[in-house]
Amino acid sequence: MKTTINILISALLLYGCGQKSENGSDTTASENKPKIEDYDPQRGQGKFDKVELPAKLDDAMAKNGKSVFDLKCSSCHKLTDEKLVGPGWKGVTTRRKPEWIMNFITNPDAMIDKDPELQSQLEICLVRMPNQSLSDDDARHILEFMRQNDGVK
Repeated sequence: MKTTINILISALLLYGCGQKSENGSDTTASENKPKIEDYDPQRGQGKFDKVELPAKLDDAMAKNGKSVFDLKCSSCHKLTDEKLVGPGWKGVTTRRKPEWIMNFITNPDAMIDKDPELQSQLEICLVRMPNQSLSDDDARHILEFMRQNDGVK
């Protein structure tokens, strides 16, 4: 009797993990995940397609970005190239496009799952960047603070 119940429970669990595709056939959840080929390594994944940056630094935005950094980022990131928990921020705005930075700040989970470079970084840092639930404005202010940190005046 116990064996029959165990088989029944196992069958229900396996059945529950599948989903119906558009054509009605059973698929697993992993088959429905977006493909890595769909990922754009230049902009990342998120709502920011194009971020226009002025040539001159916006000091007020950078000041707000520093406040956000102090509150949400400084426990894991240094402003140098030295790793703390996460990588240091020095030079990030010269290595990454603004769209990528803002998409990563606001959408880290999806990007870590798809970006091969972020996955390599995860192997070094051993800790996923948590989603800090930052607003678009916070993300833009952090980007401006990163630019200031990289010497934009």
